[in-house]
Amino acid sequence: MTTARQAARQRRHRRRLMLGSAVAVTAAGVLAYLVMGLVPGSEEAAGPVAATPATTQVRATTPPATGTATPSAKPTATGTPSPTATATSASPRPSATTTPRSERTASATAPSAGRIRPGAKYSGVATAYEAKDGDGACLFGPSPDLMIAAMNTTDYETSKACGAYVLVRAANGKSITVRITNECPLPCAPGQIDLSQQAFAKLADLKVGRIPITWQLVSPSTSETMSIRYKTGSSPYWCGIQAIGHRNPVARLEVRTGGGWRQLPRTEYNYFLSADGSGCGGSVRVTDIYGERLTVSGIKLLANVVQATGVQFARH
Repeated sequence: MTTARQAARQRRHRRRLMLGSAVAVTAAGVLAYLVMGLVPGSEEAAGPVAATPATTQVRATTPPATGTATPSAKPTATGTPSPTATATSASPRPSATTTPRSERTASATAPSAGRIRPGAKYSGVATAYEAKDGDGACLFGPSPDLMIAAMNTTDYETSKACGAYVLVRAANGKSITVRITNECPLPCAPGQIDLSQQAFAKLADLKVGRIPITWQLVSPSTSETMSIRYKTGSSPYWCGIQAIGHRNPVARLEVRTGGGWRQLPRTEYNYFLSADGSGCGGSVRVTDIYGERLTVSGIKLLANVVQATGVQFARH
């Protein structure tokens, strides 16, 4: 009996010892955890709980407040941010309804220049006439200046000389550049130029009346750009088209039709005619004697209205 009681007491004693050890281990663990929490820098051991790189990246890419341009945007003329300019956006963007659009190209072969050719020198005489407002057979209308002239009928060549600039030199060494706006009929001889009185006076006294000259075609510097005008009476069924303010003589004028480009015949009064209305109101292509082509679209079919193209032939 005594032995059985002793064995029972020993078992209870071992259980108390085991329970006490477990409590002591648990308390030690809790104490260690608390101590680690109080030590500086111990949060580095906490792993992903304290790391926030994703949040930082989100803030860095957050769009700016309204009205602030992003680094990849450039302000436009209106002040509204737009994507970085490309080769396409850098090109002019005229309005199709208000401003004609133009394209500059070179012809594979230069068209016939007619009688007046680049680089050639001509001899003749100069006379003088009263130019009044400067209008003449070329039908350009009043001239902004009166340094103008009328070309003899032979070299006028059914208005091919209209708008040409020629440098006229007198035997006394004086010279003047004039623009051809008129025709000098017979008895004006080949090589003869009938100058406005204002232009003639730059070379000699008007009382002289007639002087020997040499002259040649020039391609002057100018800030003026070419314009297009439809003749009075033009419609979708018939039209006359004229180029105005061109630096170099015009060799050809074409219109765009359903079948492609169509060259129009030239009249002695310096209009190109479409007798059946083909191409009237469509794109116009003008070629100078050097073979340069200026294609213009957006020209409206408005009779007797000068419409600027914003382009000009190159200087030679």
